[in-house]
Amino acid sequence: MTVCLAHRGPDGDKVWENSNGKALFGHRRLAIIDLAPAASQPMHYMDRYTIIHNGEIYNYIELKEDLRQKGYSFQTHSDTEVILAAYDHYGDECVEHFDGMFAFAIWDEEEQELFAARDRFGEKPFYYCLDKDALIFASELKAIWAAGVERVSNLKLIFNFITIGYTDNPARPEETFFENVVRLPAASRLFYTPSSNELEIEKYWNIDLDRQQSAIDDEEAIEKFTDLFSQSVNRRLRSDVPIGTSLSGGLDSSSVVAVASTMSEQMSPPLASFTARFPGFSKDESHYANIVTTRFGLKAHYVDITVDDFVNDWEIFLHHQEEPFGSASAYAQYKVFALAKDHGIKVLLDGQGADETLAGYSKYYKWYWQELFQQRKLMKSNELKAAAGLGVAEKFRSKNVIAALFPDIASVILERQYLVNALRHEDLTRDFIRRQSQEAYYSTPSNFDLNGALYFNTCVHGLEELLRHADRNAMAHGREVRLPFLNHHLVEFIFSLPSHFKIRKGWTKWLLRQSMSDKLPSEITWRKDKVGFEPPQKEWMEDPRVREMVQEARRKLVDQRILRSGILEKPLSANNAHEGNNYDWRYLAAAAFL
Repeated sequence: MTVCLAHRGPDGDKVWENSNGKALFGHRRLAIIDLAPAASQPMHYMDRYTIIHNGEIYNYIELKEDLRQKGYSFQTHSDTEVILAAYDHYGDECVEHFDGMFAFAIWDEEEQELFAARDRFGEKPFYYCLDKDALIFASELKAIWAAGVERVSNLKLIFNFITIGYTDNPARPEETFFENVVRLPAASRLFYTPSSNELEIEKYWNIDLDRQQSAIDDEEAIEKFTDLFSQSVNRRLRSDVPIGTSLSGGLDSSSVVAVASTMSEQMSPPLASFTARFPGFSKDESHYANIVTTRFGLKAHYVDITVDDFVNDWEIFLHHQEEPFGSASAYAQYKVFALAKDHGIKVLLDGQGADETLAGYSKYYKWYWQELFQQRKLMKSNELKAAAGLGVAEKFRSKNVIAALFPDIASVILERQYLVNALRHEDLTRDFIRRQSQEAYYSTPSNFDLNGALYFNTCVHGLEELLRHADRNAMAHGREVRLPFLNHHLVEFIFSLPSHFKIRKGWTKWLLRQSMSDKLPSEITWRKDKVGFEPPQKEWMEDPRVREMVQEARRKLVDQRILRSGILEKPLSANNAHEGNNYDWRYLAAAAFL
C-alpha cells in the first residue's frame, strides 16, 4: 500500500503495528513543516496515541501555544504533534479547532479504538472499505486495491457521469465510482472499534443558511474580508520548504499573489509563479499572468502544453486521477504542478474556491436575479441592464420567473426533465438505461436563492471534484497545494453576507474585486471575461491520435454493453472543456476506469 503511494510522500516510508496486531499503519512522508526525522510518521504521543496524517494544520502555532498553557509539552516543531495533543485535550471536538486541510487517523491504544477525520471542504482524500472483519483506508484508491480489495465498477455513477457529467452523488457524498470502496465525506469524523467491527460517521461542521444575514456596510465588509483573506494567506505561507503559487492570470490566483507578495519578506527564496500556456489558443491567459508577474516582480515559470503532451501523458495521468473527470482542464493543472517540481518548489498556493463562494461563474446570475425578483427588486435594481452592459449572455426568462415564484415545482420539473433526457440518450443501450436509471439523480439547491446555489456548489456538489483534481495533480509530483479562499472563517463570513456583496452592478465576486482594487492592476481586477482555466480541448480532440483514443473508448463501452454498437459509426463530437453535452469526452474518461 505504501509503495504504490510513493509519489505522495517521496521523503520517507514507515510502517508501525500495535502490540496485539489490531492496528497496522503505513505512511509516506512529504516533509513540509519540521523536516527532522523526529517529525516522521506514524507518530506516537503520550505512550497512548499513534497518528498518520496527510495535509497541514495552518494554525498549529497558535494551537500549540494554547495547549502549552494547558500543560502539554512537545518534542517536535510539527503540526502533526499538535493534532495529537489537541485530540488528547478536546477529544473528537479537536477538529473544530483546526484551520487546515487534513485527513488523519489516530489509534488510541488504551481504548483500542480508531478516530479519523477529514477537513471541512474535502481538500484531502480519505477512502475506505469496511469488510467483515477489518477497516482498510488510504489516501488513494490504488492503495485499497493493493490491500487486496476487489475492484468493481459502480455503473450507477457511470450512468450519471455519462448522461449529466456528475462525478459524485450529491445525495450520497460517500459514493465513489467503485462499488465496495467509499470516501469519508468532507467535514466528517469517523469512529471505529475493531473488536466489534463497528463504524460510526458524523458530520462536525456545516454552513447555516438559515442564519440571519449580517447588517453590514460596504466599508466594514471589505475591511473584514480583506483581514480574513490576508490572515488565511499568511498562515498558508508557513513552511520549512520553498513556496510558490499557481497563476492563471484570473482574478482569484492573482489576488493570492497580491496578498502573498506583501508578506514576501518572510519568504526565502522569494515567491515564484507557475503558469500554463496554450500557444495559439484564443483563451490563453498568459498575457494576464505576465501583467501580474511584472507588477509584483515574481520569478515566473511557464509550461507550454500541447496535444503531444496530452497524448504522451494520458496513461500516467489516468493512473493518478483514479476516477472520471469532466474535462481536460484537470490535465493542464497536472502540468503546472510538474513544472513546480522541475523547479524544486514543493508548496503552491492556488485560487480555487473563490468562484464557488463569491459567485464567480455566469450561471450564478440567474440565481441572484431570481432572488431579486422574489423580493420585487429586480427591475429597480438595474442588474439585468448592468450585466448586459458587461457583455453577460445570461438572460432572465419565463422559466426563471417560475423558479422564483414556485421553487419546489421548478426543482421537480428540472429533475424530471433530466431523467427524461437521460432515458432518451441515443447512444446508451436500452438495457443499460433500464438497469441503471432507477437511481438516476439530478440535484438542485435546497434554497432557490444565490446563497443556496453557492452552498450547493461549495458544500454539496461541484467544488469537491475540483479539490480531488488538485490533490491528485499536486501529489502526483510530490507537491502540496494550499487554498487560501477555503479558510472556514472566511467562508462563513462570506455566507453571512447578503447577495449584493457577491454580485453587484453586473460584476461577479464584487467583494473580492473591491478588496483588490488598490492591490491589482485594473485590467485584472475588472476583467469582464471569465475563462476558467480552459485548455484547447476541442482542438486536442480533433487530433487523429485523440480521435483514435475516443474511438477505442467507445469500443470498450460497446463491449461492456453500455453504448450501442451504432456509436462506432457516428462522427466524433469535439467540444470545448466547459461545454454541456460533452459526451465523447465522457466516454473517453468513463472507459478508462471500467
